[in-house]
Amino acid sequence: MSGRSLLRVLGALVLALFFITAFTPLPNHLDRAMGLEPDLGPAQAIVVLGSGIHPDGVLSERSLVHELHGIVLWRRGLAPLLVLSGPGRAGSRSEAQTRLALASTLGVPLTAVVADSGGHTPRGEARSIHDRLGPTGVRRILLVTDRRHLVRARRAFEAAGFEVRPAPPPDFLGGARSPQERLQLARRLFEEWLARGYYALTGFP
Repeated sequence: MSGRSLLRVLGALVLALFFITAFTPLPNHLDRAMGLEPDLGPAQAIVVLGSGIHPDGVLSERSLVHELHGIVLWRRGLAPLLVLSGPGRAGSRSEAQTRLALASTLGVPLTAVVADSGGHTPRGEARSIHDRLGPTGVRRILLVTDRRHLVRARRAFEAAGFEVRPAPPPDFLGGARSPQERLQLARRLFEEWLARGYYALTGFP
């Protein structure tokens, strides 16, 4: 096969992949296949991992959904303690602090909430939260984050000494529905594959 023919074949494959990704439900199916199902039950703490905050200090949509899910689990009495994670930028309030203010506004007493801004990765969050909760004897946790993210996050928290029960939020938004949303989801799936590969190669949990 000549170089020109090879380029034509590669171009056709890229174009086909683009249309399959943007105009079919494939990204949503892959997203569900990569994740973990909920395993809800009594725990000692509900840990809501960081999910993003905008430069203007407003929580991202995912961060808001995850925190509200954690609050719902707390109100159901599944654990007495709500741990809100999330780093921040220099000179601005962290995601964890912003979440703490929201939880207080929604009626969660400050005595039942821990805000932790010490981690920027699942491994960093696990270590930072273990430093905060370890002395209290907390071991069994409900871990709140995206289904696909739970695979790496659970390994990191188990390596830190926690017993983890996955607690992903329901798919309130019905998955990616527009071509743009499906392309964005495909990008996040690709990033997650790369992260899992990196963890496997480096021996990270």
